[in-house]
Amino acid sequence: MNDIITDVKTLELETIKNLKNSKANNTVRAYEADFKDFTIFCIKHGLKHLPTEPKILSIYLTHLSKNNKFSTLKRRIASIKVIHKMKGHYLDSKHPIIMENLLGIKRINGSHQISKKPLLINDLKKILNVIDEKEINEFKRIRNKSLILLGFSGGFRRSELVNIEYDDLEFVDEGIKIFIKRSKTDQIGEGSIKAIPYFENIAYCPVIKLQDWIKYKSINSGTIYQISDKSVSLIIKKYAILAGLDPNKYGGHSLRSGFATAAAEAGAEERNIMAMTGHKTTQMVRRYIKEANLFKNNALNKIKI
Repeated sequence: MNDIITDVKTLELETIKNLKNSKANNTVRAYEADFKDFTIFCIKHGLKHLPTEPKILSIYLTHLSKNNKFSTLKRRIASIKVIHKMKGHYLDSKHPIIMENLLGIKRINGSHQISKKPLLINDLKKILNVIDEKEINEFKRIRNKSLILLGFSGGFRRSELVNIEYDDLEFVDEGIKIFIKRSKTDQIGEGSIKAIPYFENIAYCPVIKLQDWIKYKSINSGTIYQISDKSVSLIIKKYAILAGLDPNKYGGHSLRSGFATAAAEAGAEERNIMAMTGHKTTQMVRRYIKEANLFKNNALNKIKI
């Protein structure tokens, strides 16, 4: 009997381990951080956090809605549900008391997300030019031009960009192929390939600037840039200031959204933008396209005064 209990306990622990391994480490850490905030709230107010109840989660969401974006509320629900699943508990995150409360919060506060501004071609060039003009550190000048150009041209997420390794690169006649081992929308690690061609203007060519960086550092193994994903945002903000741009409007995501918006402005098809960015649904890409076409398809263009 004891052997059976031991075996079941072992299987239970292995099951929890499998559930954790189904998500990337960064994702699990984000879930745990969200759940920690929920736990602190429940303990402070004498509420049960594990397993919790839809009513308690709904109260927590009302608490969050005072100072957080609507997207944060939805993320917290997902995190709390996943942690419950990992611990062997069921939580009905679609319970009417939760969904109706969310609907009410959305009507009162709205759900508009203020995101970082996309780094479009003109401002991208301003930043690259200011690196040439004002960055006296040769190491940073060569690395950061390569980093920014590659991040933009590949529509990379910050995490993807900083995890590119030398062995992931394949230079070909047309440009470069970059193997992405894992991404936010590829949790099981099937991998994907991004192809970036040579640009006619070599001053802004991501392939040539990457070659310059590899040659300068004599890179033949390991990660290409050896920086954190947070550093990408800090680098962009630094040069945005020097270029006379508002650093508060730009961040690491500005490269990815800048590519998608610029590609949409140039008439690239939705599916081709998605093939580069790795988006699995059209929702976000259509937001970029809509933004790109605000003036192009504006009804006022038909009015002559």
